[in-house]
Amino acid sequence: MFTDSLHKLVISKSRDKAGELRKVEAAPYRDGYQFVRYQGTQVFHRNVSSKEEAVQVCCEYMQTHFMQANAWDGEREYILMVSKGGKVSFVRKANKAPAPAARSAHDRKKNYILGEGTAIQPLVDMGVLTVEGRVVRSKYDKFKQINRFLELIDDIVKDEKELRVIDFGCGKSCLTFVMYHYFTQIRKIEAHITGLDLKADVIDHCSMCAKKYGYDRLRFEVGDIAGYRPAGRVDMVVSLHACDTATDYALFNAVKWGAKYIFAVPCCQHELNAQMSSEALSLFTRYGIVQERFAALATDAVRANLLEHHGYRTQLLEFVDLAHTPKNLLIRAVRTGKRAGESSPAIEEVLAVMREFHVRPALYRLLCEEEEL
Repeated sequence: MFTDSLHKLVISKSRDKAGELRKVEAAPYRDGYQFVRYQGTQVFHRNVSSKEEAVQVCCEYMQTHFMQANAWDGEREYILMVSKGGKVSFVRKANKAPAPAARSAHDRKKNYILGEGTAIQPLVDMGVLTVEGRVVRSKYDKFKQINRFLELIDDIVKDEKELRVIDFGCGKSCLTFVMYHYFTQIRKIEAHITGLDLKADVIDHCSMCAKKYGYDRLRFEVGDIAGYRPAGRVDMVVSLHACDTATDYALFNAVKWGAKYIFAVPCCQHELNAQMSSEALSLFTRYGIVQERFAALATDAVRANLLEHHGYRTQLLEFVDLAHTPKNLLIRAVRTGKRAGESSPAIEEVLAVMREFHVRPALYRLLCEEEEL
């Protein structure tokens, strides 16, 4: 069921009708898969890094809690059913409705930054493009997501002549390679990009790919977001799906280095959720799922205000459609050079949130320790 073109899986039909565990959904996420467990009024996320691990998780749920799993790819629906007596059946059938890509004929006509017809080698290796430069039908969502990210960058950097970029938590660097191609081949910007990740094997693989593609100003290093020190100036900081407070360290470094541009897609924001309580606004903390979502939004609103206070024009933008990923918010900030005064409205709002909900956000703490607040 976990085919290379899988775009959604739903595990349902609980064995225990009175149980709180209602269903589990899974979808491709970063370099692996993300499981979303619906239990009572709460929602829990779990990321796995390989197809083998995803299959194991799916089997565990089917053996202990559920009787049916439905999976969809670009062509077919796969249905796995287990009867009360333990009999297993498997059905494969054509999708009744067209896959998302098939419904998007209009999207194919859109003037994307990365158009069809050019075989961009990293995207060919990722399976997004064919060797002829055509978009693989089951990868149209990925193709649109990549172009959306480039559009958000293109809005503000297209007139630059040279950029030095740090990509924190680059992983297998799908977007890192695409950014390099966009900067150097499309916008003719002299880009120097450093991808940083904690996994040595991932960095080795990315380094080999950069050499294979002839990307001589793209390099990769093993390193931690928290303690990284660049060799020279940094014009742009990119942080995509850095978990929890790792995003705060990326933003803190960007502020400390005076980076002109910041692009961050936060992920797994647990910090404020674990701290949060309120007497006057207990409505936001009474229900687990409401507190979880409110804490994530509050985290990013606080981050945006702290960046504003430090002289950045900051936006919170939708990165991709909610149908594609639950992590769809991007922080985009451009340095103006005009830092606010000590008691700016932006910082006062942050302090008000901290007092009301008894929280101390990581980015605020880091800036205080650096005497930036």
